[in-house]
Amino acid sequence: MSDTNERLSKIVGDNDVVLFMKGTPLFPQCGFSSRAVAILDHCGVAYESVDVLQDMDIRQGIKAFSDWPTIPQLYVKGEFVGGSDIMMEMYQAGELQQLLDDAQVAKAS
Repeated sequence: MSDTNERLSKIVGDNDVVLFMKGTPLFPQCGFSSRAVAILDHCGVAYESVDVLQDMDIRQGIKAFSDWPTIPQLYVKGEFVGGSDIMMEMYQAGELQQLLDDAQVAKAS
């Protein structure tokens, strides 16, 4: 598991915004992942996505890494933000856009 934790730390550390999801942004494999992608796309930020369905070690490891039981999971500047419900609440309150602006993440091109 330590190898998986190292991989996760590198992914989270190397990218300003990372979404661990089921599927890809172009082809999400669950409604929650689809909603998370739509929120990030609407915020207009560049982000990295990791398809947990392609790697069982990552799929299980991310749950322990964040101490959060569900996927998708959003990280901004190395900090765990939450899943799709938390993303939606933050987005609707304007808090997610503020967090992304404060973190000075790159805009999508």
